[in-house]
Amino acid sequence: MKKLKLTNRSYKALLLSFKEWLDILGYSSGIVKYSPVFLQEFFYWLEGHGLDSLHTITRKDIIDYYDYLKQRPNENYGGALSNPSLNGHISALKRFNEYLKKYHAKALPIHLRFEKNERLSLTDIVTQPEIKSLFEATDYSSQLEHIRIRDKAILVVLYSCGLRRGEAVELDLDDVLFDKERILIRKAKNSRERFVPLNMYNLRILEEYRYDARPLFYKSSAQEAFFVNAQGDRMGGQSFKLRLREIIRAAGDPEITEKRITPHKLRHSIATHLLEEGVAIEAVSQFLGHTSLESTQIYTHLAMPRDNQKMDYE
Repeated sequence: MKKLKLTNRSYKALLLSFKEWLDILGYSSGIVKYSPVFLQEFFYWLEGHGLDSLHTITRKDIIDYYDYLKQRPNENYGGALSNPSLNGHISALKRFNEYLKKYHAKALPIHLRFEKNERLSLTDIVTQPEIKSLFEATDYSSQLEHIRIRDKAILVVLYSCGLRRGEAVELDLDDVLFDKERILIRKAKNSRERFVPLNMYNLRILEEYRYDARPLFYKSSAQEAFFVNAQGDRMGGQSFKLRLREIIRAAGDPEITEKRITPHKLRHSIATHLLEEGVAIEAVSQFLGHTSLESTQIYTHLAMPRDNQKMDYE
């Protein structure tokens, strides 16, 4: 989404105050980052329609805004916004309403229902041979060796370990427990810590990045984040997406490119692959950090048991 500049001073002040409120309450880094972005688009739309005060907004205005969102193009992938994106906008407005109730008394007339997520299809799943191609592509995804090694480590945490992008962003050096062959996820979506196991293949990749490649990044020794960027800062969520795109480009496979793979599609894929390998759904649910089996059951209709197919790249 392009940066939308606001002119209304009241909206600017509310936006800043809302972000500070989210931060103080301890919301996840993803919510603190993106909820204000969604709210800023709402304010920008209000300005464009001559609505300069929240007190004048009607339920029809909210519905009109939501209709606009349904028609707005997806700037990253084309087409319309997905249901998860629409739900992100709704969640941001509802959080903003909680903020208004707390400090400004009058709330917005929001009566929007969350859109049901589309049922996963095979096009949402990266096949095991395609995953292998992505790992192989990290051998030439950059001219710099330490970035190529980091690319492979990124695939390990996003695919092999099934981490959400936000969990990968928040991963610290102390969270990768090499001696115990596991990763500690401290800042999960549901605020519940969990451990993710590491097999020896993945362990060696993360060790190579941690001890050989990571020290070559600028000022990395002063940063506690596991994944750092060229400036020595913690890698952000957008950086993970961009590196994944470079890996896909390096793979040079039109079918892989066509799938528009995202970090979350890699998470979908490992869940499906584990079920295909016969791993119990309860274990997969715990692995992913789901709070209920219902969240994991969306993968069961995609999992097709495969005889003796070993995932030696996970």
